[in-house]
Amino acid sequence: MQMGKNFSTIQCWLAGHFLAVSASLFCALLAGIALLVSTIATPAPLEAAADIESGTHLGVATCGGTTCHGRQEADGEIVRQDELMRWQEESTPGGAHSRAFRVLREPRSIAIANRLGIGDPASSAKCLGCHSTPAAKKGPRFQTNDGVGCEACHGPSSSWLSAHYAVGASHSRNISLGLTPLDNPKARAAVCLDCHFGNDSKGQFVDHKIMAAGHPRISFEMDLFSTLQQHHDEDVDYVQRKGKTNSVRFWAVGQAMALERSLNLFSKPGLATQGIFPEFYFYDCHSCHRRIYDTASARPTSINNPGRPIPEGMPPYNDENMIMLSAAIKIAAPDMAGQFDTQSKAFHAAMGQGRGPAVEAAARLRQTSAALADRFSRASFGKDQTFQIMETIAGQAISPRFTDYEGSVQAVMAIDTLLNGLVNNGQVSESAATSLRGQINTAYAAVDEPNAYQPLQFRRALGSAVRTIRSLR
Repeated sequence: MQMGKNFSTIQCWLAGHFLAVSASLFCALLAGIALLVSTIATPAPLEAAADIESGTHLGVATCGGTTCHGRQEADGEIVRQDELMRWQEESTPGGAHSRAFRVLREPRSIAIANRLGIGDPASSAKCLGCHSTPAAKKGPRFQTNDGVGCEACHGPSSSWLSAHYAVGASHSRNISLGLTPLDNPKARAAVCLDCHFGNDSKGQFVDHKIMAAGHPRISFEMDLFSTLQQHHDEDVDYVQRKGKTNSVRFWAVGQAMALERSLNLFSKPGLATQGIFPEFYFYDCHSCHRRIYDTASARPTSINNPGRPIPEGMPPYNDENMIMLSAAIKIAAPDMAGQFDTQSKAFHAAMGQGRGPAVEAAARLRQTSAALADRFSRASFGKDQTFQIMETIAGQAISPRFTDYEGSVQAVMAIDTLLNGLVNNGQVSESAATSLRGQINTAYAAVDEPNAYQPLQFRRALGSAVRTIRSLR
């Protein structure tokens, strides 16, 4: 599998920020043994879905037969067949989903639960919605402590399992029976965003109260996170069945759908307010979490952001996805750029007028975001467009909007994702990309510590990549 990712940097950086899932080797060994025992002690999945109600989650063990996805070596003819080993991998972010439940047993999670007064986090619906597979109907092999299992992404398997392994099975047939078409960027984004951004379902919204209790800040970039979790080889057979993945398309659709999801949740009265206060989850964290100086020589620490026409001192809406979309639109949908820019600024301005005007402005911007997701899902995003988007993100047209941490994190992940898309498609050689990777690492270092983030330093770090990007073209 050719990912082309600079994993030494990404793994360390994500581990400290968004995949903080430390687990002892002993716990890892126990989890591996438990899954192995359940796989061996139970029959192969051939009969699992025979008499079970449609929409039932059958559990990880159902997928774990040695003739299916439970092999110790990747020697399958069509798929690797060691997918469960990858899912359980302890040394990389690829095992984050399997570790999700175990995290709830760790001191940090217990402390968060105590502050929230919700009891044991490992049995709290407030946590299990994302730290385990959210299943309304559970088969006999389903185990909550499997964490985020196969069906959390691929969908409840009772309807499609038999067709999935049958002779002559096809991807289209599986999808028609309920398999989630993760090769479709919109379908994948809809699934990922439920936990990696939020949903109005029970236990799938990390509000400001939970973050104040100690939960990590939520962040998401679909193509990068998908690659870190990838457990398949995109070989000739895969391309024949599902087509070749376009990383830039997944990135762009992910940005559009993340904004659409954010605006949709913001518009829901039960989620968008906490008593007399707005739900601060939707706002840029660092606009409030800055050091306060009361001396006579104190100077404001905020920097003017041209994309946010809001009164001084007002917390701005988290616009990381708006910033990335503004770069993509300029290149891939220039006819919609003016409309998107106007609606984005109107939404920010409406925040200062009251909730009613803000919700109305959000509805207009949400509709445009949905249209962009549709359009990007059909776009080809060739080499030249990809380079132009990279240059736009790193260049002067967008950099004045990098005034806060969230947008800057999205920017460096975007440059990384787009570069690796070019490498994986054979449009840029790995050796040619080396110089730009060094500059990407410098930009990652500039967002390594949120409390030490300095906008101008980050802009310089990212801006130094522009000349290299042009030379690679």
